[in-house]
Amino acid sequence: MTETSLVFAADDVLAGLARWRRHLAGERRMAVKTVEAYERDAGQFLRFLTGHLGAPPTLHDIAELRAADIRAFMAKRRNDGAGSRTLARGLAGVRSLIAFLEREGKVNGAAFRAVRAPRQKKSLPRPLAEADAVAVTGGEIPSGEPWIDARNRAVLALLYGSGLRISEALGLARRDAPASRNAALRVRGKGGKERVVPVLPGVADAIAEYMRLCPYTGPADGPLFLGKRGERLSPRIVQREMERLRGAFGLPDSATPHALRHSFATHLLAAGGDLRAIQELLGHASLSTTQVYTAVDSERLLAAYEKAHPRA
Repeated sequence: MTETSLVFAADDVLAGLARWRRHLAGERRMAVKTVEAYERDAGQFLRFLTGHLGAPPTLHDIAELRAADIRAFMAKRRNDGAGSRTLARGLAGVRSLIAFLEREGKVNGAAFRAVRAPRQKKSLPRPLAEADAVAVTGGEIPSGEPWIDARNRAVLALLYGSGLRISEALGLARRDAPASRNAALRVRGKGGKERVVPVLPGVADAIAEYMRLCPYTGPADGPLFLGKRGERLSPRIVQREMERLRGAFGLPDSATPHALRHSFATHLLAAGGDLRAIQELLGHASLSTTQVYTAVDSERLLAAYEKAHPRA
């Protein structure tokens, strides 16, 4: 257990936490960081209960909680500075624990289901314009070290050309590198789920050029993208490269590595791509997650209409 191991709770609660953690990592196949986030949420809730009830909570105490107790927890988090998104995520983690314990017959989760998560302001993804996406992935402004420039170009090209998350790109092994200009790429995404994505010839060429120039070699199961000292490339380095390119091209702060993934989806949809196919390429578990890009495209079309129509 991570942070929750520091929580004062009765032995039956701690045993339930351990079983829940194994369930998340094993049966649910959640990513390590997701499991850790859920554990932090549970830890915060149990720490609150220790003060709220005056003693480390037992399963019986949790079973006796009312909706007012959960709302008191949410109010405490709000007073501590947590925003609506943080509160909603935290409540989701606590509900996951309670639902697990309820399936085991240990508690009744009715009070937790009676509490609504805070409303969140919906924000649409902010993709780059097509010309800007092509520019930042084209390596037009070198930083001075050829193999590092080639590496950065290859990573950013993957994010835009194949719609990868930055963690997926940096999680690739050397053996995953495309063997030809028309090869597909097998990617391990959230929760360990695998999907196959196409690799454009230009992206495959960028990866091949990086591998040719890279001064380091390693085992087939070693990381494909390496840092300056031969270690696995850090996401922060990629973020810094985007910051440098933002300044060079005069782009807004929303032009991040993840915005290239948004751009991949938005530009495919604008060109007539099928929403189901885009869902598969992005690795979204639910189509509703992908549908947000239809709103982005509609907003873009409306802006173009208002700019071009003489009576707009």
